[in-house]
Amino acid sequence: MSWFKSILAVGVLQTAVLGSGVMTSQSFADAALDRIKAEGVLKIGTEGTYAPFTYHDKDGKLVGFDVEIGQEIAKRLGVEAKFLEGKWDGLIAGLDANRYDAVINQVGITPERQKKYNFSEPYIASKAVLIVKTGNTDIKKFEDLKGRKAAQSLSSNYGKIAREYGAEIVANDGFDQSVQLVLSGRAEATVNASLSFLDFKKQKPDVPLEVAAELENADRSGVLLRKGEEDLLAEVNKALEQIKSDGTYAKISEKYFGADVSK
Repeated sequence: MSWFKSILAVGVLQTAVLGSGVMTSQSFADAALDRIKAEGVLKIGTEGTYAPFTYHDKDGKLVGFDVEIGQEIAKRLGVEAKFLEGKWDGLIAGLDANRYDAVINQVGITPERQKKYNFSEPYIASKAVLIVKTGNTDIKKFEDLKGRKAAQSLSSNYGKIAREYGAEIVANDGFDQSVQLVLSGRAEATVNASLSFLDFKKQKPDVPLEVAAELENADRSGVLLRKGEEDLLAEVNKALEQIKSDGTYAKISEKYFGADVSK
């Protein structure tokens, strides 16, 4: 970013503050994009403990699909990405407190959240998939779960789906345990996230598990932003469009999942 743009952006901020004597929440929102460009930093809230989306590699470096998407968005805004890590429960509160400019952490787009926050256009989608041991000829569709054992976390939406199709639930703590129960034969299937399965197969391509079926409706995630920051929202959406159109998204998606995860 040029020195002239930096000075101009700072001037806009000073006008917002001095004109009223105080920076109100509304003026803060209106000036968000100018402030970010003046500071040269896009502050992003993320967990840092949620592989393959946001986590630390063996050298302690913050990496992941969401991290690279955030870096690319910042690059196209002409600023640096600065990640601020925190627990999931506190990420949205951090946005409310203006600790971050955005949260990029697989935040699902829901009607309830849309009432209070802005979301970018979806940048990733995950479907519920039916995972079975390779060669299983008894379970080919969700309806085949009736009366059969499905390894599920009791509190997850995926467990609810399995129960709705009549499965007998083998309770466990999450995806890794679910697939191990299927592999060991203690369960015949698991309903889980397509993204989790893609990541699993990327890491362990020879494990004899396959997707027998998937539900059509997908859960979509977007960049979470404050209401009122419409200029910032427009620029983030523009950046995401560029990332997809110039092939950057496909490269990042292939790196972490071995597939296009935008649809």
